[in-house]
Formats: sequence, structure tokens, C-alpha cells
Amino acid sequence: MTAKQNKFLKTLALFLPGIFAVGSNIGTGSVTTMSKAGADFGMQLLWTILLSCCATYFMICIYGKFALVTGQTALQAFRKHIHPAMGIFFIVALTAAVSGSMVGVMGIVADVCYVWSMKAVEGGIHPIFFAAFFIFLVDFVLWRGKTQFFQRALAVTVSIMGISFLINVFLVPPPMGEVINGLIPNLPKEAVDRGGPFMVIAGMVGTTVFSGMFIIRTTLVKEAGWTMEHFKHQRNDAAVSATLMFLISTAIMAAAAGALYANDIKLDKVSQMLGLLEPLAGKMGAAIFAFGIISAGVGCSVPNILMLPWLICDYNNAPRDMTLTKYRIMIVLFSLQGLVVPIVGGKPILVMVVSQALSSVLLPMTTLCILYLTNRKDLMKEHVNKIGANIILVCILILALFNAFTGLKGVIALIKNPPAVHAPATPGK
Repeated sequence: MTAKQNKFLKTLALFLPGIFAVGSNIGTGSVTTMSKAGADFGMQLLWTILLSCCATYFMICIYGKFALVTGQTALQAFRKHIHPAMGIFFIVALTAAVSGSMVGVMGIVADVCYVWSMKAVEGGIHPIFFAAFFIFLVDFVLWRGKTQFFQRALAVTVSIMGISFLINVFLVPPPMGEVINGLIPNLPKEAVDRGGPFMVIAGMVGTTVFSGMFIIRTTLVKEAGWTMEHFKHQRNDAAVSATLMFLISTAIMAAAAGALYANDIKLDKVSQMLGLLEPLAGKMGAAIFAFGIISAGVGCSVPNILMLPWLICDYNNAPRDMTLTKYRIMIVLFSLQGLVVPIVGGKPILVMVVSQALSSVLLPMTTLCILYLTNRKDLMKEHVNKIGANIILVCILILALFNAFTGLKGVIALIKNPPAVHAPATPGK
């Protein structure tokens, strides 16, 4: 390896925690939730993305700072300084949240590939084959067992995803006036899917300000060997992550707004985007969007599947050796959830939005825990929170509580009036 290659890899390593954050956030629910927001409300909810990304930046910084100062990860601190039950709560809640995400994302990826395959094969290739292929691909990557390998693989998928969605913005640009107006906080008057805009907003916040990312962030910072000497870099890394999240999420929303909202078409399947984008952006534009969806789905599956074994290792303060048989079994079983929608049918969009809305309930607890820990002088010493940081955390807590309320309100509305379940996709139909 040349000196130049070695320098590049060292530089890349400094940004891998941030790239991991982008991959876990954008892939987990943004493609579906931002697409639905764009399809149902155009660019009117762009302010939600901006506000969520600002909150995400601050939360990444403060969780990272805690890890830099104390040398402890979040779950270790919850267990030791709050209560062991708090750590167990986050393990159970986050596992449930990413389970729903895994089911929805792989269902969407398989459906997009099925629709795309119909252009090359008469009747198309059944979604279950695509789901099985991508699950095998992800499991193969995870079988290597090394965190740095996971992060580098995720960096590739994040790059493909980001480039794909950003290209679509230039191919089908939204009116600049709508973009500017979308930055002004407002609630659209349209009532869509019984829950109105509230569950969509909760899903957008839930997928961007994701508790799991902040908790895993502390593990990655500790494993990277960062200290307070890396504080400035940690902050810059967080800024890059939040900026990329905003740009990619906005690009997804804009594509859906241009293809669906402009034509008054509601979104049941992300694969609808391919047929509607083709007349506007050409076959290449539709193909690029498909590559973005596939990259997002495959990319987010890596942190989703790793969530449970990593949290268990973190809680027990054990080495994260994913080559151990018990963790490999967890990985395989967790990944098989991706076959649910291709086999039994359902609406992956609905699964994803509900999953992200429910995960937003975690955010108040995540905020309260870090507010308590970073105000303890015995832990933070001279780096204890200043008044400004506490004010921002309280504001995020208020946003989190409101978001949890609106998300649950939307979910309850759907439970009372459940939509019809779609049958599994059948080739040729």
C-alpha cells in the first residue's frame, strides 16, 4: 500500500462514523417517509426535514461529546448511572423499531426491482427472488465480522444512494418558490390516509432524529479511539452527516413531489415513482432513482441487522465479535424478516411509516437520558452542559413529546380504520 493510499484510508476512517449515521438514517425510512410526504403534500413539509436535521446535528454532537469525555457508551452509561432497566428498555424498543423498518425496506426494494424487471423479462421476476438475493448479499457482508469492513461497505452504498437521488433533483427540479415556501413551518390542510399530515410528520422526524443512531454513535466513537482531541473533528463530522441527510431527504421529497403531487397521485408503492419519473426524466432518470432506492435499502439493512447484537455487546461491555455463532444466528434470523412482505403481502409504505412513527416515541427518553447525564459534574467535569446546551435539549424534548403524541395519534387512527391489505405481488399482474 502506497503512502498516498494509506493517507486516504486514514482520512476516510475519520468520517466513517458519520457515513454510518447517514446510511442508517436515510435508508431506514427516509426513502418511504419522504416520498410519501412529497407525494401527499409536495414541498410543504420541507421545514420538518430542516428542523429534524438541526436537532440531529445537536444530538450527534452531545452524544459524541459524552463518549469523548467519559469514554463510556450510551448503554453502558444508562445501565451504570441511571438504571439497568433503562438499558434493557432501549434494547427492546430499538429492536422492535428496526424490525418494522427491515420488513418495510426490503419489501420496497423487492417491489422496485420486480417492477423494473418487467422491462426486461415478460411478467417480471417475482419479488421474493430479489429479497432473497439482497438478504444474502447483506449477510455475506456481515459474515466478515469487522466493524471497519461494515463501515466501508456502507460508505459505498451511501455514495451511490446520495448521487442517485441528487441527480434526480437536477433532472426533475421542483419550483424554487415551493422549496422556499416549504421552509416556512405550516401544517397542510389536506387530510390524507385518515391520519392526515401528523403521522407523516412524526415519521419524518422519527427517521431523521433516530435514537438508535445516537446510541450507536457513542459505540463507534469509542471504537474509533477518539478523545477530546478529536472534539472539533467530531463536530465537523456531525455537521457533514446532518447536511447530507438534509440534501438527500430533500431530493427524495422533491422527486416524489414532482412526479406524484403535481399529478395528484397518492403513494401506495415507491415503485410507482419509476413509471411516473420516466416521462419526466427519461429511462435513465427512472433507473437512477431505482439504484438510489436499492442502495438505500441494502445500506440501511446493515445497521438494522447489526442493531440487536451490537446493543447486547454494548450493554454487557463485551467485545463486538460478530463472528461468534450466537451473533451470526441473530444476524441471519433478523435478516429473514425482509421476506415477510414478498411472501405474505401488505403495504411496505404503511409498515415503514408506522414503524418510524412509533420509533419517535423513543426520542423523549433518549433526550431525557442525555440531558441528565451531561449535567452530572462527576461525569462531565468541566465539560458539563452550559445553559445554551440545556435550552436546546429542552426544546428538542418538547419537539420529541409533541412528535410522539402526533405519531401515536396517527397510528391509533389507522388501527381504528385499517386500510385494505394488498396481496403478495404476482408476476405478470
